[in-house]
Amino acid sequence: MRIPPAQLVGAGGAIGAVLRYLVGQYVPSERFPFATLLINVVGSFALGLVMFVPVPTDTALFVGVGACGAFTTYSSFSVETVRLWESGSPIRAGLYAAGTFLSCALAVGVAWALAAVIW
Repeated sequence: MRIPPAQLVGAGGAIGAVLRYLVGQYVPSERFPFATLLINVVGSFALGLVMFVPVPTDTALFVGVGACGAFTTYSSFSVETVRLWESGSPIRAGLYAAGTFLSCALAVGVAWALAAVIW
């Protein structure tokens, strides 16, 4: 029996949201948003693998749209960047924004290269 796409996305999303919460609980982020940075880099790598490795559509929906979609967080990244700026740390805000973009792009590139080697 085939699971409807919306249920696949919802189930993956539930897992991604819980994982995101757990990372936020265990990765220290008082002075710098390390948890969100880690979440977005790991999520970018995972989504990159799902996109560059030939997987069934159901897997792409469950892992890519559901789990990675709920795990990664552009909104938290944006708010944290502004909060760093507001707290008098414009250099840290800029480094965080640029570092997140570059790290996530690099993670997708590594996933692409890994997929090319393995598949």
